[in-house]
Amino acid sequence: MKKLAHYILVLSSFLYSCDQEQDSDVFGPVEWEKREINIESKQGLVFGSSYLSVYSEIYEMTEKTTHQLTATVSIRNTSLTDSVYITKADYFNTSGDLIRSYLSSSVFLKPLETIEIIIHKKDKSGGTGANFIFDWAAPKQEHEPLFEAVMVWTTGHQGISFVTEGKKL
Repeated sequence: MKKLAHYILVLSSFLYSCDQEQDSDVFGPVEWEKREINIESKQGLVFGSSYLSVYSEIYEMTEKTTHQLTATVSIRNTSLTDSVYITKADYFNTSGDLIRSYLSSSVFLKPLETIEIIIHKKDKSGGTGANFIFDWAAPKQEHEPLFEAVMVWTTGHQGISFVTEGKKL
């Protein structure tokens, strides 16, 4: 019975993903302006920067064949009690050129909250070596935000997915 439920879940997820051609708007963009906060008055914040690799495109067999991936960039507050603040979220391409900045001012994440940035598979601007630089502030050193990316590609009965984790600079 457990195996049957698992197969049904996998099959229904697969069929749903095959029928859905998703645009970036489908995911509901983060409403950054509703999260804006002035952190200049906050006392005792620890500041840091983190690097996150994001693969919006990967090679298959040779450098002439690539697959475009959808990337979900996850920004997570790991604190049970304190908000964390993201002051910069910049997306760069393989050549190190800035593609876009997601923030014009600092934003907050409540305790244990997660927000996401979606890089749609149709967005080829990042290339094979895309990355993010995040600047952040937290009340305590032990509650740094966590940055992860999940990359996914599917077609027919095949698919790949993998995860990258941010590194503090």
